[in-house]
Amino acid sequence: MSRRERVEEAIKKEVSLIIHDELKDPRVGFITIARVELTKDLRFAKIFYSVLGKEEEHTKTKLALDSALGFIRSLVAQRINLRIAPELMFKEDHSTEYSVRIEEVLNQIKETNEPEKDLRKRKKIQ
Repeated sequence: MSRRERVEEAIKKEVSLIIHDELKDPRVGFITIARVELTKDLRFAKIFYSVLGKEEEHTKTKLALDSALGFIRSLVAQRINLRIAPELMFKEDHSTEYSVRIEEVLNQIKETNEPEKDLRKRKKIQ
């Protein structure tokens, strides 16, 4: 594992802990830190997160994260021993929503194909 990957994992862990344990903003919904992408020089970090809930909760969470950016960055800088604390940027990750939607579509397809399958079995038996 490269140094950049280790720092990405450390940032992911610390940001997750900070949001869940120390961020007291009521606008923050049920949030999961999906991944962190650092630039090669370790100066900028994109933090990808996902939120469960309606669009309103997504918007509120984004606003809360943006307003707490300085607080989160200062705590990350204290906890991770780097010469320069990376600039943080939060980006919403929609891959969880996509996977849930794909699963719903697959279940619908399965449900519509079940009666056809039963009908074919009955024809074979007769």
